[in-house]
Amino acid sequence: MNWRWIPPIALLLFQVGAVVYARFVPARYFCWAPFDMQTEYTADVEVNGRALTAAEIQKRYRRPKKGVDNRSAQHVIDIFEQTERRYHAGDAAKITLRYKVNGHIDGEWRWPTQ
Repeated sequence: MNWRWIPPIALLLFQVGAVVYARFVPARYFCWAPFDMQTEYTADVEVNGRALTAAEIQKRYRRPKKGVDNRSAQHVIDIFEQTERRYHAGDAAKITLRYKVNGHIDGEWRWPTQ
């Protein structure tokens, strides 16, 4: 086998493996078609006992209080969770994220996780 074929074949095998993996996890970051879901969500955030306004939520998470994301619900959850872990670990934050996927699957996620 010609050595020039090894990198493209390795890349193709990686992509196939990533797509198969993405079908079995909620985040779907490695899927070839990651934008196959519409997630409508509403976030309620309380920090140190005080509810944040829509403008404060936008500033803290760079996401609106109420919005639509064209990726999986896990993507939205990851944004809120990673923001808390990386930038606000010392805050006593409580988040309730309510969401619908493709207009019919309701869900709820809370921080801190139980």
